Amino acid sequence: MAIIPFYWIDAFTTKPFAGNPAAVCPLEAWLPDETLQQMALQHGLAETAFFVPQADGSFHLRWFTPARKVDLCGHATLASAAVLFGQNDDLGEITFSSQSGALRVRRNSNGRFELDFPSRPPVEIQNENPVSELLAALGVDQAVWVGKSRDYLVVLSDQDAVAQLSPDFERMVKFDTSSIIVTAPGNDRDFVSRNFAPGYGIDEDPVTGSAHCTLAPYWANRFGKSALTARQISTRGGELWCTVDGDRVRIAGNAVTYLKGQVFI
Repeated sequence: MAIIPFYWIDAFTTKPFAGNPAAVCPLEAWLPDETLQQMALQHGLAETAFFVPQADGSFHLRWFTPARKVDLCGHATLASAAVLFGQNDDLGEITFSSQSGALRVRRNSNGRFELDFPSRPPVEIQNENPVSELLAALGVDQAVWVGKSRDYLVVLSDQDAVAQLSPDFERMVKFDTSSIIVTAPGNDRDFVSRNFAPGYGIDEDPVTGSAHCTLAPYWANRFGKSALTARQISTRGGELWCTVDGDRVRIAGNAVTYLKGQVFI
């Protein structure tokens, strides 16, 4: 029987019951993918992160939703870093090797965990068909702008329009991206967003760090500044601080440990 440490971390928040919960399971060596997927399904959280230490001091990091593995996840990376920093106060920076390349995390001067992620700027969609289908699935008549990177990005006029969305998740499953991001200028933040990923087993993700790889460069270009404040206005809600730096985006936030335990397999 294997005994695996288990952490439940609420990411992008300073208090429990908010932000995005992630399961984190440090491993000594990789288990079969089938086992990892079964664990993620059993945990029932948006993502479960698994990492294995490497000889060079870095960590190989992977993420699984209840339905499938993903190529990049912000909140579970932040949660994994929170676990590692909590075990060693002397750590200055953590490097994760991943399917999306090297991802670095450090503690910034405000005490937040800051992710160094690849920038994924969106490109405007010219074809009318996917745009009309997207808007119909979201239940809105029009958008300010619609683009695509890894995910679709739909820009609405204001925060209230984003908050009032009631999407048709069955229609969303048919789209060829991991998620659909909806955003607008914020009332007291530079921008707000919501993120829907029913095709990955997550109707609405509470706080999506990786979505800000697309959101940050879009709003940085629109506002003409590189440092931005953001809030994801899901029911749980979360706060993010983003800085666009060339082909990278730094995404900072807090994390709270909710639960520690052990998994027996």
